[in-house]
Amino acid sequence: MLDDLLIKAAIAGIGVALISAPLGCFIVWRQMAYFGATIAHSGLLGVAAGLLLSIDPIIGVIAVALGVAVILTLLQRQASLPQDTILGILAHVALAGGLIAASALGSTEFDLMGTLFGNILSVSTRDLLWIYGGGAVILTVTAWIWRPLLAISVHEELARAEGVNAARTHALFMLLLAFTVALAMKLVGILLIASLLVIPAAAARPFSATPEQMAVIAAVIAAFGVAGGITASFWLDTPAGPTIVMALALIFILSFIRGSLISRR
Repeated sequence: MLDDLLIKAAIAGIGVALISAPLGCFIVWRQMAYFGATIAHSGLLGVAAGLLLSIDPIIGVIAVALGVAVILTLLQRQASLPQDTILGILAHVALAGGLIAASALGSTEFDLMGTLFGNILSVSTRDLLWIYGGGAVILTVTAWIWRPLLAISVHEELARAEGVNAARTHALFMLLLAFTVALAMKLVGILLIASLLVIPAAAARPFSATPEQMAVIAAVIAAFGVAGGITASFWLDTPAGPTIVMALALIFILSFIRGSLISRR
């Protein structure tokens, strides 16, 4: 029975790793790590909203994450506050709102610790269908908007001048990010999803000559980190989500050291 759980967990984890890696690269390129964390924190409110409305929590996460992204976009256009201040406000308001909603639901309806830190051993066949079905959609749309998204990441004004619809591309990117957060909840939890997006991409950067190469290397690193984290959590009897993050962090440290040594030659 435990072997079946570990196999399902590994399949789910690798699926999420392959999905999150390309988006994580854009988060690193565009210096949007805090944005990713804000969207992830809103996931808790999305889960609670889904349960309160008797709809699939994944739908709730996507809806709330998109709402937060739209609010953020509007505030960035109109407010005089710095972006990191706006992100900090939204992230903590969304997280606090989620915690209040979770307390209203009660522990029998809402697994707060599992939602915050992941519960990958509870992955079901239905979850796998969501991950791989939704992942196929995410990767297809990512491939479709790859060039325009890369163009606005390099130089948005120049991309607009060349005819790129920056608003549509950015909206699709936010939608993909929200969907990814919803799919990754059981793997590492709401509080740690941003690490799954950022760390593999950061670890892949020193060894990449092209954007496409960086996305592939990040996916490989993410898959190894997830598999290693799940294995270590089983043998060490530690929580799977945080252990996966620590495995990814170890890979990043090794990558950083090797990259520093190469740059000195």
